[in-house]
Amino acid sequence: MEKQKILIVDDDPDLRRGLNLRLRANQYDTAYATDGFSAIAMAQKERPNLIILDLGLPAGDGFVVLERLQENAALSCIPVIVLTAREPQAAREKSMRSGATAFLQKPADSTELLSTIRAVLSPPWPGTVASMC
Repeated sequence: MEKQKILIVDDDPDLRRGLNLRLRANQYDTAYATDGFSAIAMAQKERPNLIILDLGLPAGDGFVVLERLQENAALSCIPVIVLTAREPQAAREKSMRSGATAFLQKPADSTELLSTIRAVLSPPWPGTVASMC
């Protein structure tokens, strides 16, 4: 069975390393991007099963990335978990309106992050929008 690939989009190298280790230890392949511009290019190149996206990015913040993903038919079905240190109430609402699948506050608990990833990547119920992508 092929491993599921997760694209980590964050400009913090320590956070990327930590997520990479945690995800690989749980049998996921990973790729990463460090800014908004490269996030779209990496999503097109890697075709990940999931994107973990920070909102505070150089070269186009996370909301710009969400918008561009939604505008691209080939990328719009990729689920996105926003993982950010921004003020949670406003960031959560805007993230979900912009197309995010889930929202987590930094620093995210490892168990919560992994359970959210598993829930997002689990097969959708027949007839849902995600099953038609």
